[in-house]
Amino acid sequence: MEYDVVIVGAGPAGLSAAIRLKQLAAEQDFELSVCVLEKGAEVGAHILSGAVIDPIGLDALLPDWREDETCPVKTEVKADHFMVLGPSGSIRLPNIMMPPLMNNHGNYIASLGNVAKWLAEKAEALGVEIYPGFAAAEVLYNDDGSVKGVATGDMGIGKNGEPKDGYMPGMELHGKYTFFAEGVRGSLSKHLINNFKLDADSEPQKFGIGIKEVWEIDPAKHKKGLVQHSFGWPLDMSTGGGSFLYHFDDNLVAVGFVVHLNYSNPYLSPFDEFQRFKTHPSIRPTFEGGKRLSYGARAITEGGYQSVPKLTFPGGVLVGCSAGFVNVPRIKGSHNAMATGMMAAEAAFEAVRDGRANDELAAYQTAYEGSHVKKDLKRVRNVKPLWSRFGTLIGVGLGGIDMWMNNLGIGLPFTLKHKKTDAASLKPAAKCKPIDYPKPDGVISFDKLSSVFLSSTNHEEDQPAHLTLKDPSIPIDKNLPTWAEPAQRFCPAGVYEVVTNDDGTNPRFQINAQNCVHCKTCDIKDPSQNINWVVPEGGGGPIYVNM
Repeated sequence: MEYDVVIVGAGPAGLSAAIRLKQLAAEQDFELSVCVLEKGAEVGAHILSGAVIDPIGLDALLPDWREDETCPVKTEVKADHFMVLGPSGSIRLPNIMMPPLMNNHGNYIASLGNVAKWLAEKAEALGVEIYPGFAAAEVLYNDDGSVKGVATGDMGIGKNGEPKDGYMPGMELHGKYTFFAEGVRGSLSKHLINNFKLDADSEPQKFGIGIKEVWEIDPAKHKKGLVQHSFGWPLDMSTGGGSFLYHFDDNLVAVGFVVHLNYSNPYLSPFDEFQRFKTHPSIRPTFEGGKRLSYGARAITEGGYQSVPKLTFPGGVLVGCSAGFVNVPRIKGSHNAMATGMMAAEAAFEAVRDGRANDELAAYQTAYEGSHVKKDLKRVRNVKPLWSRFGTLIGVGLGGIDMWMNNLGIGLPFTLKHKKTDAASLKPAAKCKPIDYPKPDGVISFDKLSSVFLSSTNHEEDQPAHLTLKDPSIPIDKNLPTWAEPAQRFCPAGVYEVVTNDDGTNPRFQINAQNCVHCKTCDIKDPSQNINWVVPEGGGGPIYVNM
């Protein structure tokens, strides 16, 4: 199938690019074909974010969105709370202490998955072809090495590699330009970054894992428009992370917990830290008498300014979180994802209009260099490295001072480095203390399997594994004795287990791939970099609601 532009991923970046391409084509009465591939069963099924949305992206793309009754972005932020949690109490930081860019007034609380669904409707109305349930599994190349397009995975293949009843071969989609908008740690984007050495001049990308639930709470406790962020307990002062509570819509609260993936203790379990967080005396009352509706998890790009790779290569571009444009202290990235999608669209439209194809869209890179996106990231570029080096107590304070200095135009004249990958940050288990997590009470805190059930995650069991091991012996022979096989704990869905005989002998590494919520944490954090996440059969994975 031939298109002018092929877009991989129906998130905010990919859909903004598609809409902008069609807007430009309509303005100039130019015929332009655009298609979007989405691995989720439906648009929005795999989208998970906080989300407090800076409307700058929506304002640029669809300026009349506030007057559109169908737009799901309706809850304006009314109050900002910043908390520091201790084991038994909390302190609210005065808002006047917070750097101005941390102010959320003028922003909106919404489900980013619902925003994606709405954007998809706008894109289709403009003539964009969207194909949910089709996972892009392979990058296609021309003879000169430029990107030609992508191929979707075969459908109906059994674990033995043989076609089953209902087998459908994958499709090749060729484009004059191909946009990769897969989100964090996209499998094709990872391949492209390595193939074209796009990160040769940037720092290693850094990540966090965000775990989120949506609750319906007692109306008497609901404070529509309240945004509450906290850091501290249950994490120790050397482990980065924090939490959020966002009150939105009718009696809904989005609660989430983020752990920076450069943590060092292999016994740490981000999922269990999140469940423990909800039991804090300052947090638990919000959820008592409420009902948990949804659960999910997703990796977050946290490297920021110094970790953004080169965005262009012959025949294609990276947009959105495939490249990493999250502003970590603001806990926002969708506005930057949308902006980069639009910038890439404008560069591609001009190229196609001028008769070009499969060359490098240098105009997109140039646009980024002079954009508000780069400025947004640059002014907070030292916050994450300071936190990582000096811990929560000192590092957050230094980061706040740096943000204030940047606000006054006198920020640090240098950019701190991240140095090493998150996979390289774990200490040997022998040098760390195991963490004794309390059993879930089934009321406020829960186990992994009941949580995964709420995500509506499903994969056809008789299909090739999408969680592949480069060396099957490493989990037991290396990771288990050295790091107590941390995959058992860093996965928020119970995918990885070490099982033994009844007497504790003969340990075996078991992968429950059907539980996978596509968070990509395993691909990032595995200390041996032995786990390679590839797309499963199209349509597999979670089906998030209001996430």
